[in-house]
Amino acid sequence: MPSRRAFLGAIGMAAGMLAVKPPVLAQGRKIVRIGGKRVKTVDIHAHASIKDVEEIIRGTPVERTIGGPRILEPWRLAMMDEWGIDVSVISANQYWWYRTDDRALARDIIRVQDDGFAEWVARYPDRFVALTSPALQFPDLAAEQLDYAVNELGFRGASIAGHVNGVAPAGPEYDVFWSKCEELDVPVFTHPAGANNIVREDGLEFPGDLGNT
Repeated sequence: MPSRRAFLGAIGMAAGMLAVKPPVLAQGRKIVRIGGKRVKTVDIHAHASIKDVEEIIRGTPVERTIGGPRILEPWRLAMMDEWGIDVSVISANQYWWYRTDDRALARDIIRVQDDGFAEWVARYPDRFVALTSPALQFPDLAAEQLDYAVNELGFRGASIAGHVNGVAPAGPEYDVFWSKCEELDVPVFTHPAGANNIVREDGLEFPGDLGNT
């Protein structure tokens, strides 16, 4: 049986290949069956970006280029068809917005990002659902953003990093966010910032019974 480290390495290699170049697209849609029965396949780890975020962050300390294969474009549908993916759960990652201490900027980044995801999901409602990636450096704002995403946009949950600028989101200051997750009864997808966050036994300590998630 492969080790956990080897498994993570394989995932990282596959993700890296996708980031370099989108796969060659094929005609038709692959159907996945198990034991002869048609099954629905869901890609929970489908990262995406919204180009309009560039306008929000231009001239700020977190300015960057938003582009590459994460931009939501029609080729994704063809790729999903080729790979036999029925539904992609899109979310933003890298969590670079955690680095701003400007609350208004953090609010605007996530609003533009989430509204962009919502437009894409509305265009292809049978193929995509979305997770919000709230500004967790402001836990109360993150709770508000989650509430808006779920109740106003129809998002299914949240995606967060394994740490907020080096601090695990486990202290009492994060209770307002976790309480909102519990209130809304939505899942939280935790994305570590590198494999070291996973392989350490204490890498992702969360509150309550979540433990080393």
